[in-house]
Amino acid sequence: MNQLLAMRAFVRVVDTGSFSRAANGLDLPRSSVSKLVGDLEAHLGNKLLHRTTRTVAATADGLEYHQHATRLLAELDAMDHAMGGGRRKPRGHLRIDAPAAFATALLIPALADFRRAYPDITIALGISDRPVNIVGEGVDCVIRAGAIDELSMVGRKLLDLPYVTCAAPSYLARMGTPASPAELANHVCLGYFFTANSKPNPLVFEAGDTRIDIDAGALSTNDSNGLLALLRAGMGVGQHFARVAHPYIARGELVRLLPEWDQPSMPFHILYPTSRHQSARLQVFVDWLIATFRPD
Repeated sequence: MNQLLAMRAFVRVVDTGSFSRAANGLDLPRSSVSKLVGDLEAHLGNKLLHRTTRTVAATADGLEYHQHATRLLAELDAMDHAMGGGRRKPRGHLRIDAPAAFATALLIPALADFRRAYPDITIALGISDRPVNIVGEGVDCVIRAGAIDELSMVGRKLLDLPYVTCAAPSYLARMGTPASPAELANHVCLGYFFTANSKPNPLVFEAGDTRIDIDAGALSTNDSNGLLALLRAGMGVGQHFARVAHPYIARGELVRLLPEWDQPSMPFHILYPTSRHQSARLQVFVDWLIATFRPD
């Protein structure tokens, strides 16, 4: 039995709650993962997993072994990286999840630089605005917008993305150009809502001590790329990240509105489980993210 691979298989099964997802993450057949875990249980003389036709969960002994194995595997990965003295680059698989607008407008255009620096790290990039269960879905790290409230995770700040208010020329030709936030009461305001709360976020305008919130309930979406598509289609007025909207404003596909009013910024963080903080491949990815985006 390859005990090290068996430990990795067991940890991945517990983290994902599935032999199939563990097999996908390890690039192994499901039958191989099942055999590795079975061999590990036989070697230890302990039952590590409760298995049913629908679920798999760690036993009490399995939970204890998982803690030790996770820490040991992270230390081994870190040791391999350190002993390489920078000559042996990290390798392995990373499962990353990022919001749609951040992924398409910022992460993907820069990702080629990371791939050139670390060609032995394979990446599975999930793109979605829905909250991801990091442990349950076997994700190594996620990029999240907004405040961080997951105390079991390590969170590091990446950047703040300011908003701009904009609309398509076709919409403004039909409805006119608002000269103040108050005039938006006569316009179709497009909104964004988080999946956990279907109430759209208002359009927010600030000037000194003055703050004005405008309801954006006429048409809303829970996908940031969908909001961009609605704006470009001339469906109404909305607020999107400046970094996302700028290329379309520069090409004349969108028009910036009310620039004399400030719009708040959205913080973005990278989150990952505390048990994985010593993974060499995760460390270099997090460091690269911060070096790439924090100066902005």
